[in-house]
Amino acid sequence: MELKATSLGKRLAQHPYDRAAILHAGVKVSGDSHEYLIPFNQLLAIHCKRGLVWGELEFVLPDEKVVRLHGIEWAETQRFYHQLNARWQQWSQEMSEIAAGVLQEQVAAIAARTGENRWLTREQTAGLQQQIERAFEALPLPLDRLEEFDHCREALAQCQAWLKDIEACRLKHNQAYTGAMLEEYAAFFQQIESSPLNPSQARAVVNGERSLLVLAGAGSGKTSVLVARAGWLLARGEAAADQILLLAFGRRAAQEMDERIRERLHTEEITARTFHSLALYIIQQGSKKAPVITRLENDTAGRHKLFITAWRQQCSEKKAQAKGWRLWLEEEMQWAVPGGNFWDDEKLQRRLAPRLDRWISLLRTHGGTQAETIASAPEAIRDLFGKRVRLLAPLLKAWKSALKAENAVDFAGLIHQAINILEKGRFISPWKHILVDEFQDISPQRAELLAALRKQNAHASLFAVGDDWQAIYRFSGAQLSLTTAFHDSFGEGDRCDLDTTYRFNSRIGEIANRFIQQNPHQLAKPLNSLTTGDKKAVTLLDETQLDALLDNLSGYAGPEERILLLARYHHLKPAALEKAATRWPKLRLDFMTIHASKGQQADYVIILGLREGEDGFPASARESVMEEALLPPAEDFPDAEERRLLYVALTRARHRVWLLFNKANPSRFVEVLKALDVPTARKP
Repeated sequence: MELKATSLGKRLAQHPYDRAAILHAGVKVSGDSHEYLIPFNQLLAIHCKRGLVWGELEFVLPDEKVVRLHGIEWAETQRFYHQLNARWQQWSQEMSEIAAGVLQEQVAAIAARTGENRWLTREQTAGLQQQIERAFEALPLPLDRLEEFDHCREALAQCQAWLKDIEACRLKHNQAYTGAMLEEYAAFFQQIESSPLNPSQARAVVNGERSLLVLAGAGSGKTSVLVARAGWLLARGEAAADQILLLAFGRRAAQEMDERIRERLHTEEITARTFHSLALYIIQQGSKKAPVITRLENDTAGRHKLFITAWRQQCSEKKAQAKGWRLWLEEEMQWAVPGGNFWDDEKLQRRLAPRLDRWISLLRTHGGTQAETIASAPEAIRDLFGKRVRLLAPLLKAWKSALKAENAVDFAGLIHQAINILEKGRFISPWKHILVDEFQDISPQRAELLAALRKQNAHASLFAVGDDWQAIYRFSGAQLSLTTAFHDSFGEGDRCDLDTTYRFNSRIGEIANRFIQQNPHQLAKPLNSLTTGDKKAVTLLDETQLDALLDNLSGYAGPEERILLLARYHHLKPAALEKAATRWPKLRLDFMTIHASKGQQADYVIILGLREGEDGFPASARESVMEEALLPPAEDFPDAEERRLLYVALTRARHRVWLLFNKANPSRFVEVLKALDVPTARKP
């Protein structure tokens, strides 16, 4: 059927289109010099309007485009419109059946990825939007029309929701999943540990992200979460015992984890490993050899003797090297070096030995050739660093000779070998789930080992539990940014915060949390206490009052209550403890360095040595160019790591903390604590 404007209408309308013809699945409008084909799959609406004299047809197209036909006799316009509209509606109904099928396929694809009984990761939703967009492009009807059809409307809304904000849909799904799991497995979370898991702990356990950082503040139950996570994976059938890798940083921590797993999960099939025991296992499996760890790794005195012997030989045999060492120690270290054969001075040897041990350890951990090591240093210090490395080369050679004589490897070499075996594909990781304790202590070398493991198993998840507020091991190579910028290094994922501490009261928590978060680089997180504490729970006290304080404690501290005395250095152990056995025989007193106290807790804590100067707290920076080149970059916030060290000390206490300061030369932390409303007591 064709529709034409009248001759008068055509002259008066002065419009490019004056004719229309119905096609098989569309309509054609044309004029003397213009023609426009409108397929039905581009048509959104047809409007038939009556003017003062003639009729008008209006065809609505996407992007707010409208094509009009004017100057047509009204009765003809109506007949044409009814016939065209009937043809269009019949076509539309047929096409809507096809569109419904396409949309239902997408709904089914979404449902397959978002089954109610599984966590939905970002990785699993990757490409979903593109898939929906491709499906929309394949629809036979314009998208704007699909809401007209009952059998398309709901499916369209579901698809559009995922297309509009896929992250909001993913979060909504995971919230529903988490709620369902906490309800379905309520008995599991009640019984998996000696005390029921709290909501934040349980949510961390069920989170199924491939890369998950669990921030566990002091006393918040990180071990409980690690054990529960392993138990959850077994209970849900998400992993067999031999597909779970549990990593701790020290042998003692690994043993404690093993005991908890045996006690709570009633299995010996999951064992916690240290990074070194893991590396040893990979080497054994990948090379069919069993490396021997050098005895020197556990013999500090033996290492010191080896390095001092090599150093003395170097200085005595080569004057240029001796001169280089003198310049290093006097100019950079600012040590008083004796004249003459300074290398024979025993006091200097004792002072230098731990430094040599440390520097060689950093070089071993770095790996690579001498040229590569020097090239990796910042340009500003590269020349000086190169001189230092060349001075240390004979000592490093002596170390390697000692290893060769034992036919052994050191810890750094162990991890380098393991990474090499993984990268060459000589060992394929069987672990689907990697759980790491104390993640804030991770070093670049250990992070590289984790990355190599995950590369072997593309779907391996990383469940990292740690606390950036307690990162105190940069001096041994730990890199804080691997925690604070976790997802930059280990891939996109989630972060969960354990929000309740079971150790200290709210007053200790308030002071410790405010103190540590003055550094804006620390991750902000909640940490609530179950008990309240009065204002005196944290108190500043003159260090001369230690005896009086212990006298007072002897009056009310029970024999089962532990009192922990903490200092920045071991040699600051107070002389008062020498008489403790007779003066305070009923007090349970322990002394240790703050570093050693990590993981410890006590009823009462006494923090010693808050003074400025040598052996002060915070400690003054004592890094040489070796540390500057080989350790992770230092933070730009003053005393950042020393501040974390004081946080660790504060949070060892359950009930009360006393901070003993030097009245004549107080630590700069004293003013910071006073500004946080910590009271100063004249007497205990």
